[in-house]
Amino acid sequence: MEILGLGTQVMECARVRQLLDEHADAFLRQVYTDREVRFCNTKRQTTEQYTALWAAKEAVFRALGTTWKRGMNWTDVEIFCDPGTPPHATVSGATRELMAARGANHVMLTLAFCRSFATATAIAGRAAGPPVPEDTALDD
Repeated sequence: MEILGLGTQVMECARVRQLLDEHADAFLRQVYTDREVRFCNTKRQTTEQYTALWAAKEAVFRALGTTWKRGMNWTDVEIFCDPGTPPHATVSGATRELMAARGANHVMLTLAFCRSFATATAIAGRAAGPPVPEDTALDD
């Protein structure tokens, strides 16, 4: 895989807790997909999970050479943390268009958290497709 960009983000869990307390559903709808909300709400460390996912979204933006800006939605980047598989992101909307313009077709992701902080790192890359068959016919 050819690496096209690297992004990392560290966030304070207390900041996210404050946003959850003050803005509740409006904050959740703006930043997280329904699936991400369901995922975080099933975890014992809910605040830390929300913080790690938001950090991951920001890391993906940075790996694509930008930060969040108007015209992009936080929900364009959806983070998956399925058991038995590494975390990964799917990208849609305007962010997907940016990803294609940058030549990236794959994002690798890692995230971690403790009680106080969450961090995430994303690598945007171009994964090699299947090899193009060579024309082995002899010229006449």
